[in-house]
Amino acid sequence: MRLRRYRDAGQAFPIYITVVAGLLFLAFAYLAVGQAAATRNKAQTAADAAALAAAQDLRDQLAGEWLDNVLDPTSWQRIFDGDVELLGDPCARAGQLAARNNAHVEGCGAEGLLGYRVNVKTNEPVGDTIVPGTEGRFATARAIAVIEPRCELPAEDAGNDVLPSLNCEDKEWDLDPEDVDTLPKPGDLFDVHLAD
Repeated sequence: MRLRRYRDAGQAFPIYITVVAGLLFLAFAYLAVGQAAATRNKAQTAADAAALAAAQDLRDQLAGEWLDNVLDPTSWQRIFDGDVELLGDPCARAGQLAARNNAHVEGCGAEGLLGYRVNVKTNEPVGDTIVPGTEGRFATARAIAVIEPRCELPAEDAGNDVLPSLNCEDKEWDLDPEDVDTLPKPGDLFDVHLAD
C-alpha cells in the first residue's frame, strides 16, 4: 500500500510543471498584448497632438487675418468661414508635435476649410515579444481637429462708420483698432477641438 502512495505523489509533479508553464505562457502573451496596446496609445497621442497643432496654427492665421481686416467688417464672414490665403503650412506644425511624441507624419491635409486630418506612424516598433513578427511592427493612428468660430458676426450696416461690437460666447467686445490689447485673441475668436 505504501509503495502505491509514493508512486501517485510522483505523478503530480509533471502536471504541476505543465500548469506553471501554461501560466507563464499566458503571462507573456498578456505582456505582448499590453506592449502593443501601449505603442498604439502612443501613436494616437501623437496623432491627436499633431492634428490639434495644425488646427491651432490655422486658427492663429485666421485670427491674424481678422486682425489685419478689423476695419473691414464686410470681410469678417469670409475669414470666419476659413476662406483665406494661408501664409504658412499648418502641417509643418503638425510634424513638429508628432516628432515630440516620437512619431512622424505620414499624411496631413485640410479637412474642409476649418480642420486638419493627420496620419502618424511611431518611430519605434512594438518590440520583441513571444508573438512572432512584432519586432518590426509600427503603430499608426489618425486624428482630425476642427475649428469652430465662437463669435456671432454682426449684421452688416454699410451706413455706420463705427465698428460694430463682436459677441463671442456671451462676451461683448467693443472693438477699438487703436488699442490692440482690447481686441479678442485667437482663443477668443475660435475654438479648436478633436473631431469624433
